[in-house]
Amino acid sequence: MIQNNEPLAERMRPKTLDDYISQKHLIGEKGVLTQVINSERIPSLILWGPPGTGKTTLAYIISENTKRPFYSLSAINAGVKDVREVISKAKEHHGLFSVQKRPILFIDEIHRFSKSQQDALLGAVEKGLVTLIGATTENPSFEVIPALQSRCQVYILNSLDKEDLVQLLKNAMAKDKLMAEKDIELKEVDALLRFSSGDARKLLNIFELICLSEPDKKVVITNDLVQTKVQQNTVRYDKTGEQHYDIISAFIKSIRGSDPNAAVYWLARMIEGGEDVKFIARRLLILAAEDIGNANPTAMVIANNTFQAVKVIGYPESRIILAQCVTYMASSPKSNAAYMAINNAQRLVKQTGDLSVPLGLRNAPTKLMKQLDYGKEYKYSHDYPGNFAAQEFLPEEIKGTKLYDPGNNQREQGLRNFLKSNWKDKYGY
Repeated sequence: MIQNNEPLAERMRPKTLDDYISQKHLIGEKGVLTQVINSERIPSLILWGPPGTGKTTLAYIISENTKRPFYSLSAINAGVKDVREVISKAKEHHGLFSVQKRPILFIDEIHRFSKSQQDALLGAVEKGLVTLIGATTENPSFEVIPALQSRCQVYILNSLDKEDLVQLLKNAMAKDKLMAEKDIELKEVDALLRFSSGDARKLLNIFELICLSEPDKKVVITNDLVQTKVQQNTVRYDKTGEQHYDIISAFIKSIRGSDPNAAVYWLARMIEGGEDVKFIARRLLILAAEDIGNANPTAMVIANNTFQAVKVIGYPESRIILAQCVTYMASSPKSNAAYMAINNAQRLVKQTGDLSVPLGLRNAPTKLMKQLDYGKEYKYSHDYPGNFAAQEFLPEEIKGTKLYDPGNNQREQGLRNFLKSNWKDKYGY
């Protein structure tokens, strides 16, 4: 038997753009990154996307395709000293490289870098000593300092779809020497996809675990087999920390499901696992709007105060602040009406395009605009009884469209009654 200590995901890491699966909006024939790579003028950039979507691989491919020196650091275990050492090496070779060939410095999990660590990077990026490629699963707007962010192009990587993930499995069966020793049949893949949660790296490593744990040469992949093997080997396949995403999912769903006991349990799991308290607080802020909304607007205030507080307090005391927020939000009435409203509105915008703003709502700062009746028919609400004047605020083509439907809870029923008293039957409240 062939022996190879590298996990399957590493052995199958694409070496060229042709081998790279998915992200066609970036590296397809007309992809924006394809054009950048072909020009060899690589800007500093940040790759933002879920785990296992190919961020690290893409950084390596960019380096290989442009024949640039490549330095790599992980924000999880690198400090300011490590950053400065790499920059010092790049500075020594600075005169040897043209703009097109300046070294690439790849920072994995860049969102975990502190402000001081990011500041240490800033000078090297500004002076052109290195081309920075950062990889993050978190929104760069929250975690990357503005000065560094303004000097980087941000590219979004999408989750892999089922077709992409199945193709990865087929490629592994056909091209990996260790897998080729087995006679593998993909009879069912749903459990594999479910346990991997769209993460290509996790998918391949679970797949390898299952195939190599079967004593016979013939391996028939079924949902039952995957379920059994994964439950027996949780520690083995999850040792790289990807369980983090499953736990945050359980945490959010427990709060959404109004179970403070489960919510605080998953909170404890994250705290004991060393999770960044700002990451937890940020998720609570999002949840306050998405899952509680106008059923209890105070939840947003508490979540925002929690986020600010944990930044000031830090660990371990911030665990108490988080626990108070979590138990309050789990015990709060729930509504996703605001979340659904913006989804409905964005869907409508995509369907109808750039509809004209009604004349009465247009701004009229010039004489010509006033002559064209901009703002002429607008009714200033505060001049009318109850601070309300019935008028049309939507474009003619979509007038009367209801996008916000208040939830079935005490507070939003009050909002529904208020809207109905004003708009009568117009929106069906």
